[in-house]
Amino acid sequence: MPHYPSARPARRTPLSRRTFMGLCAGTAATSWTTASGLAAGCLSPAKVRTGYDILEADHYQAVKGRKLGLIANPTSVDRHLRHIADRLHAAPGVNLKAIFGPEHGFRGSAQAGHSETKSIDPRTGIPVYDMYTLSGPKLDALLKSADIDLLVFDIQDIGARFYTYIWSMFDALAACARCGIAFMVLDRPNPITGLHPSGPTLDPAFSSFVGRVPLLLRHGMTVGELARLFNSQFVPQQAGRPAQLSIIPMTGWRRDLYLDETDLVWVPPSPNMPDVTTALAYPGTCLFEGTTLSVGRGTASPFLTLGAPGLDATRWVDSLNTANLPGCLFREHWFTPTADVAKDQLCHGLQLAITDRKSFDPLLTGVTLLQSALKISNRPIWRKCGATFDILTGSSTLRPQLSRSLSAAEITAGWQPDEAAFAQQRRPFLLY
Repeated sequence: MPHYPSARPARRTPLSRRTFMGLCAGTAATSWTTASGLAAGCLSPAKVRTGYDILEADHYQAVKGRKLGLIANPTSVDRHLRHIADRLHAAPGVNLKAIFGPEHGFRGSAQAGHSETKSIDPRTGIPVYDMYTLSGPKLDALLKSADIDLLVFDIQDIGARFYTYIWSMFDALAACARCGIAFMVLDRPNPITGLHPSGPTLDPAFSSFVGRVPLLLRHGMTVGELARLFNSQFVPQQAGRPAQLSIIPMTGWRRDLYLDETDLVWVPPSPNMPDVTTALAYPGTCLFEGTTLSVGRGTASPFLTLGAPGLDATRWVDSLNTANLPGCLFREHWFTPTADVAKDQLCHGLQLAITDRKSFDPLLTGVTLLQSALKISNRPIWRKCGATFDILTGSSTLRPQLSRSLSAAEITAGWQPDEAAFAQQRRPFLLY
């Protein structure tokens, strides 16, 4: 993370439990991205106020008198790392009735593919519901049982289609449209910029919780912009009408900014997303979740670390370093993942280093990594005969392309019609 100037409140306030947890999470990641973000002392970070900051500055006028539900996780904090649930609960005239946790849970304690069970938040006494993977009648029933008339979404996304928070937002939008509940998004930055929408468009036949509707793999939009797109073009298909949607946009954010070029503090949005560098690589390296290789979950550099027991990593790294991929280098790396594929097994693989993120292309890099892994692997590479990979990519097209003689550049060039069409589709919904 970049080195930030001190950003202290005007007066000293006691640290809440969540503030302390947020500070710990932010501190753990602070030193990693200084070199890849702002060079210390060279540039001033952009001063960005999130949607929540704007709501707070307006003394919560937009939510007073409503029965509030809140979709939140550890990233749902203000610039002083005070959690939105604590702030809303303490605000005069605000009635926070229910909290809903997505994948990893409201407190962020669960690993990938898991969530936290229903509980009572010990600080506020507010019920916390598990909404992960819920949609349709089950989600409708949950929202109705909470007795709310406005549902607020405030979570940091990372800009990749298969990151599930945007699909929790989509399902909640549709449920609110069906149930007559208003929906509000407190906008936050796309941490890997709002530029470069790229990759293949999801085929509706491969709709899942890592991609509900046609969207590019790297969408280049904020959650507020995505909500506008979803509500206009897809929610009516699910609910028969759009939701009553409002967005509180940011101020100070530009589409070319990475999050660590702002004065906002990075709070890891999931247990294996420690910094902006990882988020930038993720649209490409997360594709390895569909393979028999580990993505380094539980190591110091998840999604920058790839490998498997017995893999010929020397050959793999040599082939990649001669490919001259822009903005990155590779080194051999031995590691032992603590979760998921090859858990607690010694793996031989590589570590990806992003040397110039302005020229780095996560999808070109990911496709090249996959092609080279196929060539050097002495065992089947696809999980569940390729079904998992196809769901991640959103179609059955990429996997056979990787096995043919097409180059990575030819494969990614084939996505240009999708990219051009999406650039036009998203334009009316952009806020910045």
